[in-house]
Parts: sequence; C-alpha cells; structure tokens
Amino acid sequence: MSGVEAAESGRRPAQGPEPERLARAALTRVLEPGDERAGAWLRQAGPVELLRALRVADGSAERLPGMTAVRLEGYRLRAAAAAEPARDLAAVVALGGRLVCPGDREWPSQLDDLGDARPVGLWVRGRPDLRLWALRSVAVVGARACTPYGAHMAATLGAGLAERGWVVVSGAAFGVDGAAHRGVLAVGGATAAVLACGVDVPYPRGHTELIGRMAQQGLLVAELPPGAHPTRSRFVLRNRVIAALTRGTVVVEAEYRSGSLVTARQAQRLGRFVMGVPGPATSGLSAGVHELLRSEGVLVTDASEVAELIGEIGDLAPDRRGPVLPRDRLDPVAARVLDALPYHGPASPRDLARGAGMSADETLARLYELHSLGFVEREGDGWRLTRPSPCDGDARRGGS
Repeated sequence: MSGVEAAESGRRPAQGPEPERLARAALTRVLEPGDERAGAWLRQAGPVELLRALRVADGSAERLPGMTAVRLEGYRLRAAAAAEPARDLAAVVALGGRLVCPGDREWPSQLDDLGDARPVGLWVRGRPDLRLWALRSVAVVGARACTPYGAHMAATLGAGLAERGWVVVSGAAFGVDGAAHRGVLAVGGATAAVLACGVDVPYPRGHTELIGRMAQQGLLVAELPPGAHPTRSRFVLRNRVIAALTRGTVVVEAEYRSGSLVTARQAQRLGRFVMGVPGPATSGLSAGVHELLRSEGVLVTDASEVAELIGEIGDLAPDRRGPVLPRDRLDPVAARVLDALPYHGPASPRDLARGAGMSADETLARLYELHSLGFVEREGDGWRLTRPSPCDGDARRGGS
C-alpha cells in the first residue's frame, strides 16, 4: 500500500503528514464542493499527486478519466491561485480553528457515505470535537422566509433537543435555521452551522452576531477555505454535508422548491431519518413538508418525538391523550346511570332504572354514589344532573 493510500484508509492524528494536509488545503480552493469527478481523481491519485497533476504540464492530468482540455484549463487557473495553502492554514489557526481531513481522529466517518462527493476536508472553527458532536446530532432546517409559527417551532425544537443532549446542526441562514440555532443557544446547548462560505465570512450579514456566538460556543464548519464567499450552487451543495453529518433531518416549513427538501432527499438517499413538522394545509410554506410526509418522512411535533425516532432504546416520547374528565373515573355501571339522566329536569328512580337496564335498588345505590361525587342532586322525589357553573359545560356528562 502506498503512503497516499495508507493515509486515505487509516486514522491519523490531526497534525498528520504535512504535504497531504497542505495539498488538501490547496484543493479546497481548486475543487468545487461535491465535484464527484474530482473526488474520483482524489481517491485514485491522492491529494498530493492530484494537486501536482493540476499544476504541472507533464501530461499526467490529461490521463485522468473524464479530464478535458477545457476542464483542465479551469482547474489550472484555480491551482495557480492556490499557491499558498500554508497561509490559509495559518489564518484558520488564528481564528481558533483547524482543517480536519479524512483520516484524522476528528473526521466524522459518516461523511464517507457521500462517496466521491465527500468533502476534500472541512475547515472547522470552534473548540468542540467535530466527530464527537456529530455522533449525536440532528439537523433542523427550513424556509428562510418562515412564518412566526415556523420560527417558534424551530426554536422550540432546537431548545428541546439541546436539553436532551443532542447537537443541533443547521445552515445559519435567515428564518428556520437561525431560529433553531438561537433556541439552542438560549438554553446553553450545542449547535453547529455548516456554511457555504469560509468560516471567517459572516453570511448572511444580518447574522454576524449569531455566527460569532456560535464560533465561541459551538462550531462553524465549511468546505471552502478562509475568505471564500458563497454562491447559489454552494448553498445547495453544502446541504449534502448537513444530511450526511447528522443522524436525521427535521424540516420545519418548506415550499415545493426548497433547499431544505434537498437536504431531506439527501438524508433519505443516505439512509438517515427524515422528519417533518406539519403546518396549515392552506400555507404554501408547509406544502413541501406535507409532500415529504406523504412519501417517506415521519411526522414530528416536538423534541421528544424526534429523540424517540433517532435516539437510543428508552428515548420514548410521552403518551399523547386528551384531558381526563371527572366522568372518565366512574365505573361502567355508575356511568350507565349517569347516562340515563335527562339533560333537563328530574327523573324518578324507576324511570332511571328502566333507562339504565338495572334494578331499582342498584340504581338508587348508584345515584347516591353519584350524589357524593357531585354529579347529581335530589329534587323532590326525583334526581337530576347537578346544575353546572357557566365554565363547566358538559364536562360532568362527558360531552365534547
């Protein structure tokens, strides 16, 4: 096995072979995220040889499967600009970060499920260990232009999952993403943002403070090197990292054409859990979620239901049931007597016995029992339902 192959398959400490780390740092400036053709070249040649082939005109790059003259020209322009990877590595260290590469102890092995679309490396800013956090993580994603309901649900889910020991991963965007991150931070929990730009670029600008808080209290993760700015395609491509990094994805509000649904579909393809929070059937922002739930998604309404689905044995959501009414505690025989009483006016014990299908003595005994519980009262020789207060409604009778 060659040194490159050993590095690709083995586990090494975070400071690993310097030439390979420098090559991977440079390649994050050369290759676009999710480029599967380039990922195949990287798997076959290794980072050092691939970078050399893209820089040196010795014919080695032309022998790479699928390489064309036009494609090679574009790669070589970028490779020439990526001449100082050590500067990028120093820049991220100055921010309190590092470059995490495949094979490092901190590399989350679940990212390998992406195959040749696996990141070249991940620029990480923040103190926590990315691999350990990813082991118990869940993605919460959704619409940027969310409704107050969507923001509330995202924040509540984020806080509830954090209180249960889960790391909440999202994309730091406006709307659902930001609400989920803030919900986690509000309870002192763990949250990570996967960015479509460099970890030193606060985007969107309106989330500069939020991203700064996550850099201090959580993790910022990016495939792109320091200083890189986002593009439309990079937003879509970073969703595959969110899906692969986590054990499941929850979608809170999404239209039919939504990047959040891209994340959910990626999670489905990778065999991860996919969940959706329902919304009003009349809302276009819930249409995409409802379509997801019609296919393979699982409906969830709170953090306990998410934890039950993706957690360990014993992570059970509480049983759901309506309120317990006083009538629910009656035994079946007493309930039959109570049902026999008319809504208005008194009734004789004989009529009640006939209506309940019981003897007169048994009926009378049950009437005194119901009287002691406050359900009925005497009126002359007859019995009637206790007159309810205005706020009681039909609770004593069990009506809805």
